[in-house]
Amino acid sequence: MKEITYSFKEAEKCCFCGAEKQAFKVLGKRMNVPQGYSPNKKIGISTTIIKCKNCGLIFSNPMPIPEKISDHYGIPAEDYWKPEYFIIPEGYSHNLIQWLEKLYPPKENTKILDIGAGIGKLMVAFQRNNYDVYGLEPSEPFYKKAIEKTGISSEKLILTTIEDYEFEPEQFDVIILAAVLEHLYYPNDVIKKLMVGLKPGGLIFIEVPHSKWLISRILNAFYKIKGLDYVTNLSPMHSPFHLFEFSLQSFEQNAKINNYEILDYTYYVCDTFMPKILNPLLIPFMKYTKTGMELAIWLRKPSG
Repeated sequence: MKEITYSFKEAEKCCFCGAEKQAFKVLGKRMNVPQGYSPNKKIGISTTIIKCKNCGLIFSNPMPIPEKISDHYGIPAEDYWKPEYFIIPEGYSHNLIQWLEKLYPPKENTKILDIGAGIGKLMVAFQRNNYDVYGLEPSEPFYKKAIEKTGISSEKLILTTIEDYEFEPEQFDVIILAAVLEHLYYPNDVIKKLMVGLKPGGLIFIEVPHSKWLISRILNAFYKIKGLDYVTNLSPMHSPFHLFEFSLQSFEQNAKINNYEILDYTYYVCDTFMPKILNPLLIPFMKYTKTGMELAIWLRKPSG
Protein backbone atom coordinates (compact mmCIF):
# COMPACT_ATOMS: atom_id res chain seq x y z
CA MET A 1 0.00 0.00 0.00
CA LYS A 2 1.22 3.49 -0.86
CA GLU A 3 2.24 5.48 2.20
CA ILE A 4 -0.11 8.40 2.83
CA THR A 5 0.20 10.99 5.57
CA TYR A 6 -3.07 12.23 7.07
CA SER A 7 -4.19 14.95 9.41
CA PHE A 8 -7.47 14.35 11.24
CA LYS A 9 -10.10 17.08 11.55
CA GLU A 10 -13.00 16.71 13.99
CA ALA A 11 -16.39 18.06 12.88
CA GLU A 12 -18.33 20.34 15.20
CA LYS A 13 -21.30 20.55 12.80
CA CYS A 14 -22.69 18.50 9.95
CA CYS A 15 -20.96 19.77 6.83
CA PHE A 16 -24.11 19.35 4.72
CA CYS A 17 -27.02 20.59 6.83
CA GLY A 18 -25.25 22.50 9.61
CA ALA A 19 -26.71 20.46 12.48
CA GLU A 20 -24.78 20.64 15.77
CA LYS A 21 -22.75 17.63 16.89
CA GLN A 22 -25.54 16.66 19.32
CA ALA A 23 -27.24 15.30 16.19
CA PHE A 24 -24.34 12.90 15.51
CA LYS A 25 -24.86 9.19 16.00
CA VAL A 26 -21.87 6.83 16.12
CA LEU A 27 -22.32 3.88 13.74
CA GLY A 28 -18.99 2.14 14.22
CA LYS A 29 -15.39 2.02 13.04
CA ARG A 30 -13.98 1.92 9.49
CA MET A 31 -10.48 0.70 8.71
CA ASN A 32 -7.98 2.03 6.17
CA VAL A 33 -8.05 -1.31 4.33
CA PRO A 34 -10.90 -3.38 2.85
CA GLN A 35 -12.44 -5.09 5.88
CA GLY A 36 -13.98 -8.27 4.51
CA TYR A 37 -16.03 -10.42 6.88
CA SER A 38 -13.54 -10.26 9.78
CA PRO A 39 -12.20 -6.71 10.22
CA ASN A 40 -11.06 -7.63 13.75
CA LYS A 41 -8.42 -9.84 12.13
CA LYS A 42 -7.06 -7.08 9.88
CA ILE A 43 -4.09 -4.86 10.72
CA GLY A 44 -4.57 -1.14 10.16
CA ILE A 45 -5.92 2.08 11.57
CA SER A 46 -9.54 3.11 11.85
CA THR A 47 -11.70 6.17 12.19
CA THR A 48 -15.22 6.60 13.56
CA ILE A 49 -18.21 6.65 11.20
CA ILE A 50 -21.03 9.04 12.10
CA LYS A 51 -24.59 9.56 10.91
CA CYS A 52 -26.23 12.98 11.14
CA LYS A 53 -29.71 12.35 12.53
CA ASN A 54 -30.96 15.62 11.01
CA CYS A 55 -30.13 14.93 7.36
CA GLY A 56 -28.97 11.29 7.23
CA LEU A 57 -25.48 12.13 5.96
CA ILE A 58 -22.91 9.47 6.82
CA PHE A 59 -19.31 10.61 7.24
CA SER A 60 -16.05 9.97 9.05
CA ASN A 61 -15.37 11.89 12.27
CA PRO A 62 -12.61 12.82 12.62
CA MET A 63 -12.15 13.22 8.88
CA PRO A 64 -8.81 11.92 7.55
CA ILE A 65 -7.35 14.53 5.19
CA PRO A 66 -4.28 13.53 3.13
CA GLU A 67 -1.27 15.81 3.04
CA LYS A 68 -1.71 15.92 -0.74
CA ILE A 69 -4.96 15.09 -2.54
CA SER A 70 -2.84 13.65 -5.36
CA ASP A 71 -1.88 10.89 -2.91
CA HIS A 72 -5.38 9.57 -3.49
CA TYR A 73 -5.94 10.31 -7.17
CA GLY A 74 -2.56 10.98 -8.77
CA ILE A 75 -2.34 7.48 -10.21
CA PRO A 76 -2.13 6.34 -13.85
CA ALA A 77 -5.55 6.10 -15.48
CA GLU A 78 -4.77 2.52 -16.53
CA ASP A 79 -4.37 1.56 -12.86
CA TYR A 80 -7.73 3.09 -11.93
CA TRP A 81 -9.89 1.75 -14.76
CA LYS A 82 -9.94 -1.48 -16.78
CA PRO A 83 -8.87 -1.26 -20.48
CA GLU A 84 -12.42 -1.60 -21.80
CA TYR A 85 -13.40 1.57 -19.90
CA PHE A 86 -11.51 3.65 -22.47
CA ILE A 87 -13.98 2.64 -25.19
CA ILE A 88 -16.84 5.14 -25.61
CA PRO A 89 -19.67 3.33 -27.42
CA GLU A 90 -22.39 5.03 -29.40
CA GLY A 91 -25.31 5.72 -27.10
CA TYR A 92 -23.10 6.08 -24.03
CA SER A 93 -25.10 7.72 -21.18
CA HIS A 94 -28.19 7.77 -23.41
CA ASN A 95 -30.54 7.38 -20.44
CA LEU A 96 -28.97 10.33 -18.60
CA ILE A 97 -29.21 12.55 -21.68
CA GLN A 98 -32.85 11.56 -22.22
CA TRP A 99 -33.57 12.29 -18.55
CA LEU A 100 -31.98 15.72 -18.88
CA GLU A 101 -33.96 16.52 -22.04
CA LYS A 102 -37.18 15.59 -20.26
CA LEU A 103 -36.40 18.03 -17.42
CA TYR A 104 -34.60 20.72 -19.43
CA PRO A 105 -35.70 20.68 -23.09
CA PRO A 106 -32.76 21.24 -25.47
CA LYS A 107 -32.12 24.74 -26.71
CA GLU A 108 -29.40 26.32 -28.80
CA ASN A 109 -26.00 26.48 -27.09
CA THR A 110 -27.01 24.74 -23.87
CA LYS A 111 -23.80 24.95 -21.85
CA ILE A 112 -22.84 21.99 -19.64
CA LEU A 113 -20.02 21.56 -17.11
CA ASP A 114 -18.88 18.06 -16.13
CA ILE A 115 -17.00 18.17 -12.82
CA GLY A 116 -14.56 15.31 -12.31
CA ALA A 117 -14.63 14.54 -16.02
CA GLY A 118 -12.20 11.62 -15.76
CA ILE A 119 -11.12 10.59 -19.23
CA GLY A 120 -13.95 12.63 -20.78
CA LYS A 121 -16.49 9.94 -21.65
CA LEU A 122 -19.50 11.93 -20.52
CA MET A 123 -18.20 15.04 -22.27
CA VAL A 124 -17.98 13.07 -25.53
CA ALA A 125 -21.52 11.72 -25.07
CA PHE A 126 -22.98 15.20 -24.62
CA GLN A 127 -20.93 16.59 -27.51
CA ARG A 128 -22.38 13.88 -29.74
CA ASN A 129 -25.80 15.25 -28.79
CA ASN A 130 -24.85 18.82 -29.78
CA TYR A 131 -24.29 20.27 -26.32
CA ASP A 132 -21.59 22.84 -25.58
CA VAL A 133 -19.64 20.84 -22.98
CA TYR A 134 -16.80 21.80 -20.66
CA GLY A 135 -15.08 19.76 -17.99
CA LEU A 136 -12.93 20.02 -14.88
CA GLU A 137 -10.50 17.24 -13.96
CA PRO A 138 -8.14 17.49 -10.96
CA SER A 139 -6.02 14.42 -11.77
CA GLU A 140 -3.20 15.17 -14.22
CA PRO A 141 -2.94 11.53 -15.42
CA PHE A 142 -6.69 11.41 -16.09
CA TYR A 143 -6.60 14.82 -17.78
CA LYS A 144 -3.78 13.79 -20.12
CA LYS A 145 -5.51 10.51 -20.94
CA ALA A 146 -8.74 12.38 -21.80
CA ILE A 147 -6.90 14.66 -24.23
CA GLU A 148 -5.05 11.68 -25.73
CA LYS A 149 -7.98 9.25 -26.03
CA THR A 150 -10.97 11.43 -26.83
CA GLY A 151 -9.58 14.39 -28.73
CA ILE A 152 -11.29 16.81 -26.34
CA SER A 153 -9.81 20.28 -26.64
CA SER A 154 -7.66 21.52 -23.76
CA GLU A 155 -9.78 24.67 -23.98
CA LYS A 156 -12.83 22.61 -23.07
CA LEU A 157 -11.25 20.40 -20.40
CA ILE A 158 -9.47 22.26 -17.61
CA LEU A 159 -6.91 20.73 -15.24
CA THR A 160 -8.15 21.99 -11.88
CA THR A 161 -10.21 21.16 -8.82
CA ILE A 162 -13.70 22.50 -8.30
CA GLU A 163 -12.39 24.19 -5.15
CA ASP A 164 -9.85 26.18 -7.22
CA TYR A 165 -12.07 26.90 -10.22
CA GLU A 166 -13.54 30.41 -10.37
CA PHE A 167 -17.01 30.60 -11.89
CA GLU A 168 -18.33 33.53 -13.81
CA PRO A 169 -21.83 34.37 -12.50
CA GLU A 170 -24.57 32.38 -14.26
CA GLN A 171 -22.08 30.65 -16.54
CA PHE A 172 -23.69 27.22 -17.14
CA ASP A 173 -27.13 25.78 -17.86
CA VAL A 174 -26.33 22.35 -16.41
CA ILE A 175 -23.61 21.15 -14.03
CA ILE A 176 -22.88 17.45 -13.55
CA LEU A 177 -21.22 15.73 -10.60
CA ALA A 178 -21.39 12.00 -11.33
CA ALA A 179 -19.58 10.03 -8.59
CA VAL A 180 -17.81 13.21 -7.42
CA LEU A 181 -19.52 14.83 -4.41
CA GLU A 182 -18.68 11.91 -2.12
CA HIS A 183 -14.96 12.62 -2.70
CA LEU A 184 -15.07 16.32 -1.78
CA TYR A 185 -14.30 17.38 1.79
CA TYR A 186 -16.78 20.28 1.96
CA PRO A 187 -19.83 19.27 -0.11
CA ASN A 188 -22.09 22.09 1.05
CA ASP A 189 -19.47 24.69 0.11
CA VAL A 190 -19.23 23.12 -3.33
CA ILE A 191 -22.99 23.23 -3.92
CA LYS A 192 -23.07 26.84 -2.75
CA LYS A 193 -20.32 27.62 -5.27
CA LEU A 194 -22.14 25.79 -8.08
CA MET A 195 -25.22 27.91 -7.51
CA VAL A 196 -23.16 31.00 -8.36
CA GLY A 197 -22.06 29.52 -11.68
CA LEU A 198 -25.51 28.17 -12.59
CA LYS A 199 -28.00 30.15 -14.66
CA PRO A 200 -31.43 30.85 -13.13
CA GLY A 201 -33.58 27.78 -13.72
CA GLY A 202 -30.44 25.72 -14.40
CA LEU A 203 -29.92 22.17 -13.18
CA ILE A 204 -27.32 20.26 -11.18
CA PHE A 205 -27.13 16.48 -11.59
CA ILE A 206 -25.56 14.59 -8.69
CA GLU A 207 -24.88 10.88 -8.41
CA VAL A 208 -23.69 9.71 -4.99
CA PRO A 209 -23.49 6.63 -2.74
CA HIS A 210 -26.82 6.03 -0.99
CA SER A 211 -26.68 5.95 2.81
CA LYS A 212 -29.61 3.51 2.92
CA TRP A 213 -28.03 0.90 0.63
CA LEU A 214 -29.43 -2.48 1.62
CA ILE A 215 -26.15 -4.39 1.29
CA SER A 216 -24.36 -2.05 3.72
CA ARG A 217 -27.15 -2.57 6.22
CA ILE A 218 -26.95 -6.35 5.84
CA LEU A 219 -23.16 -6.37 6.34
CA ASN A 220 -23.42 -3.99 9.30
CA ALA A 221 -25.96 -6.33 10.88
CA PHE A 222 -23.58 -9.23 10.24
CA TYR A 223 -20.78 -7.37 12.08
CA LYS A 224 -23.13 -6.60 14.94
CA ILE A 225 -24.18 -10.23 15.28
CA LYS A 226 -20.49 -11.13 15.49
CA GLY A 227 -20.10 -8.56 18.27
CA LEU A 228 -17.85 -6.30 16.19
CA ASP A 229 -17.76 -2.49 16.43
CA TYR A 230 -17.28 -2.03 12.67
CA VAL A 231 -19.37 -0.83 9.74
CA THR A 232 -18.89 -1.20 6.01
CA ASN A 233 -19.93 2.38 5.15
CA LEU A 234 -17.41 4.60 3.36
CA SER A 235 -13.71 4.12 2.58
CA PRO A 236 -12.07 7.42 3.61
CA MET A 237 -8.54 5.95 3.69
CA HIS A 238 -8.57 3.42 0.86
CA SER A 239 -9.84 3.23 -2.69
CA PRO A 240 -12.33 4.44 -3.85
CA PHE A 241 -11.91 7.07 -1.06
CA HIS A 242 -15.58 7.71 -0.38
CA LEU A 243 -15.96 10.35 2.34
CA PHE A 244 -19.77 10.62 2.45
CA GLU A 245 -22.99 8.75 1.84
CA PHE A 246 -26.16 10.74 1.14
CA SER A 247 -29.92 10.22 1.27
CA LEU A 248 -32.84 12.13 -0.19
CA GLN A 249 -33.24 13.64 3.28
CA SER A 250 -29.67 14.99 3.03
CA PHE A 251 -30.58 17.07 -0.01
CA GLU A 252 -33.96 18.11 1.41
CA GLN A 253 -32.14 19.64 4.37
CA ASN A 254 -29.35 21.11 2.23
CA ALA A 255 -31.96 22.71 -0.05
CA LYS A 256 -33.05 24.86 2.90
CA ILE A 257 -29.53 26.30 3.09
CA ASN A 258 -28.89 26.78 -0.62
CA ASN A 259 -32.39 27.62 -1.85
CA TYR A 260 -32.81 25.03 -4.59
CA GLU A 261 -35.60 22.68 -5.63
CA ILE A 262 -35.27 18.89 -5.85
CA LEU A 263 -36.63 18.34 -9.33
CA ASP A 264 -36.33 14.56 -9.74
CA TYR A 265 -34.42 11.58 -8.40
CA THR A 266 -34.02 7.83 -8.62
CA TYR A 267 -32.00 5.00 -7.10
CA TYR A 268 -29.57 2.71 -8.95
CA VAL A 269 -29.32 -0.87 -7.66
CA CYS A 270 -25.87 -1.52 -9.22
CA ASP A 271 -23.86 -4.59 -8.18
CA THR A 272 -24.98 -6.37 -5.02
CA PHE A 273 -21.52 -7.88 -4.30
CA MET A 274 -23.38 -10.80 -2.76
CA PRO A 275 -23.51 -14.45 -3.95
CA LYS A 276 -25.22 -14.42 -7.36
CA ILE A 277 -27.80 -16.93 -6.16
CA LEU A 278 -29.26 -14.15 -3.97
CA ASN A 279 -29.57 -11.55 -6.75
CA PRO A 280 -33.07 -12.61 -7.91
CA LEU A 281 -34.26 -11.74 -4.40
CA LEU A 282 -32.06 -8.76 -3.58
CA ILE A 283 -32.36 -6.78 -6.81
CA PRO A 284 -36.19 -6.53 -6.96
CA PHE A 285 -36.30 -5.93 -3.20
CA MET A 286 -33.88 -3.00 -3.49
CA LYS A 287 -35.90 -1.56 -6.38
CA TYR A 288 -39.14 -1.85 -4.42
CA THR A 289 -37.74 -0.45 -1.16
CA LYS A 290 -35.56 2.23 -2.84
CA THR A 291 -32.44 0.92 -1.12
CA GLY A 292 -30.11 0.70 -4.12
CA MET A 293 -26.41 1.54 -3.98
CA GLU A 294 -26.60 4.98 -5.59
CA LEU A 295 -28.85 8.02 -5.43
CA ALA A 296 -29.15 10.09 -8.61
CA ILE A 297 -30.78 13.48 -8.12
CA TRP A 298 -31.50 16.67 -10.05
CA LEU A 299 -31.42 20.06 -8.30
CA ARG A 300 -32.86 23.23 -9.87
CA LYS A 301 -31.85 26.80 -9.14
CA PRO A 302 -34.82 29.17 -8.81
CA SER A 303 -35.63 31.14 -11.93
CA GLY A 304 -36.17 34.42 -10.12
